[in-house]
Amino acid sequence: MAALLMGLSFAVALPSGPAAASEIKFVVNGEAVTSYDVQRRAAFLKLQRKGGNVNQLAGEQMVEEALKNGEIRRLNIRVPDSAVNQSFERFAKSNKMSPAQLASVLNQAGVTDKHFKSYIRTQMGWNQALTARFRAQGGTMSEQDVVRKMLEKGGAKPSATEYMLQQVIFVVPAAQRGALLGKRKREAEAMRGRFTGCDTTRQFAKGLLDVTVRDLGRVLAPELPPEWADQIKSTKTGGATGVRETDRGVEFIGICSAKEVSDDRVAKSVFQAEGNLDEQADEMGKRYLDDLRKRAKIVTR
Repeated sequence: MAALLMGLSFAVALPSGPAAASEIKFVVNGEAVTSYDVQRRAAFLKLQRKGGNVNQLAGEQMVEEALKNGEIRRLNIRVPDSAVNQSFERFAKSNKMSPAQLASVLNQAGVTDKHFKSYIRTQMGWNQALTARFRAQGGTMSEQDVVRKMLEKGGAKPSATEYMLQQVIFVVPAAQRGALLGKRKREAEAMRGRFTGCDTTRQFAKGLLDVTVRDLGRVLAPELPPEWADQIKSTKTGGATGVRETDRGVEFIGICSAKEVSDDRVAKSVFQAEGNLDEQADEMGKRYLDDLRKRAKIVTR
């Protein structure tokens, strides 16, 4: 998503002005898409310097978004606020802005940070829906097929760091988050300070309430969760990442071991991380959306 605002010009501040009275423009399977929604998306497209009839394109995109959101709900996919906020922060950083600066730019341009975060949430949920369909239909390549394709293109079988990881979670119930978060964070910091390896973690956790220790097993560097990747890569074996607040409470990850490996599994992971399956996935995504559109009831007002 980091390329979405590559055409952004900070020299031009587009005032949003007072919102016009909103009216329903489309109804997609009973879900209303308003003129206000379309205006926000049109402003977003202008910020990306899209050509053509941006109002028409904005309407089409909002109808597609309603179709995607309906499918996301049907599949019971939930994207937590923390994941959306982390993506927003990464996007701001990639554009050399703070989250507050990005929000200001979006609001000045008439997009609003709320609309952009809604867009992020839909994209994240749709990716999960598409991944599930992709796998269910066998839309994947075997590790051997990936290696063969890489060698055909003149590439060598790649290597990557394989981590053995351990996740430590200091659970904070949602209803008690305000009262307990600070205390739990101090407890997590104290335990992290004593961390010297994965063998003793459970022993340290025995005297603490509501602490979960999970062995995450082998994880290749391209497969690391984006929110943890940089910290894991910069932490030495036997050490632990910094403490993070998450939806579950307060967490850190221990690095049990790290070694360079080169096998068919690595080749497939690197191949996917470099986007070489994007074309296949994009084509399936278009067919998926076409199927949803054919079954949908779409009314234009």
